[in-house]
Amino acid sequence: MGEAMGGSSLGAAALCAGVVLWLLGGRNVGARRARLLLAGSGSGVVGTGPPGRRAAPGGVAWLRGRLRLRGEWWAAVAGVALAVLGASVLPLVAGAVAVPLLRRVRLAGRARRARERRMDAVIALCAALAGEVRAGRQPGEALLRAARDSGGLGEAQATVLAAARFGGDVPGALATAARQPGADGLLGLAACWRVAVDQGAGLAAGLDRLEAALRAERDQRADLRAQLAGARSTALMLAGLPVLGLLLGVVMGADPLRVLLHSGAGLGCLFAGGVLEGVGMWWALRIVRGAEAG
Repeated sequence: MGEAMGGSSLGAAALCAGVVLWLLGGRNVGARRARLLLAGSGSGVVGTGPPGRRAAPGGVAWLRGRLRLRGEWWAAVAGVALAVLGASVLPLVAGAVAVPLLRRVRLAGRARRARERRMDAVIALCAALAGEVRAGRQPGEALLRAARDSGGLGEAQATVLAAARFGGDVPGALATAARQPGADGLLGLAACWRVAVDQGAGLAAGLDRLEAALRAERDQRADLRAQLAGARSTALMLAGLPVLGLLLGVVMGADPLRVLLHSGAGLGCLFAGGVLEGVGMWWALRIVRGAEAG
């Protein structure tokens, strides 16, 4: 009976491994087909790459495609490997559950980096606009030039530039553009614009103060993030200690996978340890995020 259960577990793990490899192999089929269609005839230059760069050989292109594998899919690969080694489907299930969680973490990091880039672009926009106004250009023309150089308006750039070019409601367009993540500084730019147009105040002086305030806020956030990097790294290191314990057990010949996956006490320890590990990571990262938000 035990041999039949072990055989079925191995068969299920092998089947899931084949499905994962098939999915990973088919990820870039459409992209490769598009590159072949867009390639220049007889020139050997791929249409989607830089001019003069020849297409890589098939084996190199395949290897690059595998190296571009999204980080969350490595959890599924690790789950398949542990399922085969431990003759159990539990690691496979854990790897499948980890994929959407890790994808959410990766997308959150991408959104944070995009928000920081937009903040830097808004600061550059304020500096460029102040320089254009001091050069003697009218506010509308100065905004057109500064927006082309900095790109701080993001997706709403066309709307803001149209309002500046044709005499529309520039502060309103800037306030709408400020709804983008990381573009809160455009609200200050809209206020400076409104005061300069309605009351004749100096636009360049207001932009200088706004740029200084935004730069100070960005530096403060960067300093706080640097101070919290140690706490975050410590939490991640502590989360990896159970994996180190499993490796030490394998080196000592204790066969921890068999104990954890094929015994009642091991399954109980595995479940309790997984719950405590998840709660601990959630709590530690919640404290760090709360400090960053504060």
